[in-house]
Amino acid sequence: MASMSSAIFFITISLLVSSLLSATLVEDLNNLRPPPDFNTTIFNNCLNNPSLKYCNSSPMDLNEIFKSTIVASHLCNESKNPNCVESFPKIDLRSRPKITPLYLSFNFFWKYCPLTIVSVDLSNNSLKGSFPSDVLLCNQLQNLDLSFNHFSGDIPLLNFSHLSNLTHLNLSYNHFSELKISDSNLFQRFNSSSFVHSGLLPSHQNYNIKTIILLVGFLLFVALIVVCLGWLCFARPDFLPRVLNRNHKFTTCMLKAATDGFSKKNLVTKSNGVSVYKGVLRDGTKVKIEIYRDNVSRENLRKFAEECKLLVQMRHTNLVRILGWCLVTEWTDGENIELWLAGSAPSWKHILKILIGVVESTLYMQEQWSQVGYDLSTSSVLLSDNLEPLISRLKIGDHLSNYTANGIYKFGLFLLEMMANRRPSEEFEQGEAGFIEYIRMHYPGNLRTVIDERMKLTQNTFDRAKLGIGLGLMCTDQKAGKIPSLDEIYHMIVKVYRSCLVFTSENYKGTHSHCSVGQGHKGIQLR
Repeated sequence: MASMSSAIFFITISLLVSSLLSATLVEDLNNLRPPPDFNTTIFNNCLNNPSLKYCNSSPMDLNEIFKSTIVASHLCNESKNPNCVESFPKIDLRSRPKITPLYLSFNFFWKYCPLTIVSVDLSNNSLKGSFPSDVLLCNQLQNLDLSFNHFSGDIPLLNFSHLSNLTHLNLSYNHFSELKISDSNLFQRFNSSSFVHSGLLPSHQNYNIKTIILLVGFLLFVALIVVCLGWLCFARPDFLPRVLNRNHKFTTCMLKAATDGFSKKNLVTKSNGVSVYKGVLRDGTKVKIEIYRDNVSRENLRKFAEECKLLVQMRHTNLVRILGWCLVTEWTDGENIELWLAGSAPSWKHILKILIGVVESTLYMQEQWSQVGYDLSTSSVLLSDNLEPLISRLKIGDHLSNYTANGIYKFGLFLLEMMANRRPSEEFEQGEAGFIEYIRMHYPGNLRTVIDERMKLTQNTFDRAKLGIGLGLMCTDQKAGKIPSLDEIYHMIVKVYRSCLVFTSENYKGTHSHCSVGQGHKGIQLR
């Protein structure tokens, strides 16, 4: 019944296009239109044989169906079928590389593939690309030959499962992707002659090559990981977990990243072979970075690193925190004491707070880090955001001088400079000696001439300020038989500060001062 319906169908179509068989296929597709009774013809064919492909399509595209009949007429003749008017049993395009791609491109033809076609041969055409899946829409096929082409990629295994009548398959001499035997029953349906040099059959040689490639790739991956970890360890240890991070060691790459490549916008100052940059570490910490441009010997570098290892361990409220080396310290936006005195009107109470903070930090170093020295001057002591004093210049060597007469002298000079707001090196011919002599000449009777007039001292605070200047002169008197120790200086300043608090309490009952003092220098809290 099916073959009879197909024959009737092809007789009808043949009569429609027989006069134009000499025309090219493309011209036919462009010029021919369905005849008026085409719809009736299709309807009758479906009544006679409901299994025809187009009978089950919804909605039915008559234009596509008509085009498929045109292609079928041409393809039947190209395949040299003996009687295309009666039947169309095979598609034979062997060794026809010029026209085969064209017929493969007509997916509407394969969609409505005539049921009479049982054999498709597209061999020896050097076709490229993926598997021509549209061909498998002819699910009544018994023979399929795609050998001697250049098809590649995966084959549609699921589509093959619908070709229950397929008894002969030839995919040899192609470049398909290798199949796992466990993934397909294709190898069970057809013998190995169907897949000669197709790329589908598992190859021991290919497995060996893949194993070697995987092994080499793994070794290269391990080598790459080792190189990356090595680079991180030596160049950017800040990317490593804290457990693996080398604390306090800042590499050139880390400093470049922190300063945006040592850009000019981050350059704070440059002098005497030292460039100071502002930077931001990977964790967001703002830092000051000192870069030494002069050539430094290995031995000096080693000594410098050893010094930094010591300095980074120091922790005190009134010491600038050293984070690591090349010298990296915590950034402070505050100015130094010298600039602060020049630009503001300091109160006597705040000067006392600064003095107590300075002495606290020096006592901390004397007791726990006696090997560390420091530079004490109004230009080297910074102020934090909340106006706490920060000793910023620390050094190892000449440390004993800080805790003997010379260190006491430096503190006395620092105290007098804060009280008078004067710069000895710039304002006095004899420098520090002339400045001290100037104050000594006015002490104690004419001290209002010496003390910074912006302090607005009452008589009570003036008397206490006089005690402070007396302490400063005592510290700077190198000829005296006995100079005070840091402990004695500390207790003297605390005594003056406490008397300041008592006076404040008496004048402002019910209020509390913003500073408080505990017992001994370890108990003072200046927050």
